[in-house]
Amino acid sequence: MIMPRSFLYLVAASALAVAVVTLHGFTGSASMAEKARVVPTPAVDETTPTAKSEVAVFAGGCFWGVQGVYQHVKGVTNAVSGYAGGEKKTAEYEVVGTGSTGHAESVQVTFDPRVVSYGRLLQIFFSVAHDPTQLDRQGPDTGPQYRSALFPTSAEQAGIAKAYIAQLDQAHVFDRPLVTRVEPGRTFYPAEEYHQDFLAQNPTHPYIRINDLPKIDELKRLFPDAYRSQAVLVGAGR
Repeated sequence: MIMPRSFLYLVAASALAVAVVTLHGFTGSASMAEKARVVPTPAVDETTPTAKSEVAVFAGGCFWGVQGVYQHVKGVTNAVSGYAGGEKKTAEYEVVGTGSTGHAESVQVTFDPRVVSYGRLLQIFFSVAHDPTQLDRQGPDTGPQYRSALFPTSAEQAGIAKAYIAQLDQAHVFDRPLVTRVEPGRTFYPAEEYHQDFLAQNPTHPYIRINDLPKIDELKRLFPDAYRSQAVLVGAGR
């Protein structure tokens, strides 16, 4: 079944791709290359981890691309698209899409902190996963459900996230202030089945080609030590 975003971008994104190439002579990939950058490493990060597994939740626009990025990061054992910031009863795609639920499209990342730290995941988040200076939008998607937000699952994560945002702002890494919100104490709700592994399963989808595959390319280019070619898929464990 074709859902709203899929339907709109099957029609509109193909036209956009043609327009971009015609007017500017490059595709969405080149546009992304201009935005992606390696931001400084966090001055504050996790202490020496003892646990084998940790969970963190990131929101940076459409969850298709954010999930796709983290599925290619070494040390990540699972990445699930979903919703965070609102109530369970409104954690449904059609309802979240109204922008009135408090939810943000989010990705719950399970990772081995002995391989990749929370701070490193944050560095990737701010470098290639999205633009943290866009308020309540990412690229063609608008509304508070596409906001830049972090949903820490511990007090330590909350402290690291807040310190890192302040660090990046003070260093003027971006031309504009970061608008990323830190929202602790929020429950994550997995999204519908058809949203899981969407980038991996639909690499030729116009929205994916224009907006999300360039992020994977930039992850590989800017973080070669953290990149892995084979994505860890939600569907693999089913």
